Amino acid sequence: MAAAAPYDAAMSGAALAVGVLAAFVVGMNLWYFAEYVLHRFAMHELRGRGMMSREHLTHHVTARWKFSSTHVLSWIGVGLVGGAVWFPVGWWVGGPWVGLALSVGWASGYASYEWTHAMCHLRPPRNRYQRWVRRHHFHHHFGAPMANQGVTVGWWDRLFGTGELPDTVRIPRRLAQGLPWLLDDDGNLRPELAQDYELVGAFGTDERQAEIDRVRAFASQVPTD
Repeated sequence: MAAAAPYDAAMSGAALAVGVLAAFVVGMNLWYFAEYVLHRFAMHELRGRGMMSREHLTHHVTARWKFSSTHVLSWIGVGLVGGAVWFPVGWWVGGPWVGLALSVGWASGYASYEWTHAMCHLRPPRNRYQRWVRRHHFHHHFGAPMANQGVTVGWWDRLFGTGELPDTVRIPRRLAQGLPWLLDDDGNLRPELAQDYELVGAFGTDERQAEIDRVRAFASQVPTD
């Protein structure tokens, strides 16, 4: 019996490592599901009622991304959910290390969302995933605001029937200015992006057009050309 003890300890250690890794992956995917649900129901379906919906639809008005105090509040909320919900759930399932991995996976999923969303608006694609995620996200912005509710991954949209990916994403020229990587120095679409994007309408806006953009964004409707 004594000779079996090191083997038993090694097995228990391996099981713990597998459990921790699995909990981390589950935690990330819990965020990706929450990302879909929050984006679809708490941001778009509420049509501007509540701070989360109002801030998100304001983002749709111009398609610009910038760091703000709402990002800090979001991180606080994510941390509270991770610590108050997922850590004790994971501890109950598999002990403290599993609880920690589940909550860290949750926070890591949120971090990947924030980074991916920011880079979509600020930087050009560098690989196949980045190309896909920008087309996926900007069709949501400019082609179908009630489609493509997942930002980081697309499988929840496929599961719930809200996924769309046209061959070419149409972007109003006045809103393309919120995507600096999309345009060359003369304000034209970069040639290497012409396969995925098409600029429509005119540059510039006025108070009337700005109000139309706001009304349509808060109704989760496609912006006019």
